Amino acid sequence: MTQPARIGIVTISDRASQGLYADESGPAIAACLREILSSPWEAVARVIPDGIESVSTALVDLADRQGCDLILTTGGTGPAPRDLTPEAVLAVIDREMPGFGEVMRRVSYETVPTAILSRQLAGIRGKTLIITIPGKPASIRVCLDAVFPAVPYCLDLIGAARLETNPDRLVAFRPKS
Repeated sequence: MTQPARIGIVTISDRASQGLYADESGPAIAACLREILSSPWEAVARVIPDGIESVSTALVDLADRQGCDLILTTGGTGPAPRDLTPEAVLAVIDREMPGFGEVMRRVSYETVPTAILSRQLAGIRGKTLIITIPGKPASIRVCLDAVFPAVPYCLDLIGAARLETNPDRLVAFRPKS
């Protein structure tokens, strides 16, 4: 039997990390994944403050020490001064995967014009795919639905765990060999 995929779910928020409000974004990601995925997986969740050091430290830990195959971050991708998630991700990845951010902004823009303010991105660190997604639960679903068809094949290509999707909810694309 294969090991379940390990998926890091990182909520990046000064206020949520201080307990000033409940994290709704991390649980929204987990709920989407429970619908989308049919293969076994386990969540490795974190709620951390904004900032380059806090985010990069968490990403390195999840990828290198916790063995996460996929890391989904939420929050910290806007233009506010403390929104430094993209800078933290760029500091720890080996290669950027710009298509993920392009698609997320495009689908988000269809419903909200401020999507152009978003700085979502994705990249690879070793055998881990890291994707930054918005902080609002409704936006999380829109963005995951848009990019997730490509995630399982990307994980195959980088040597990470194999993910299978629930075809009644979302069909992953894998080229025919």
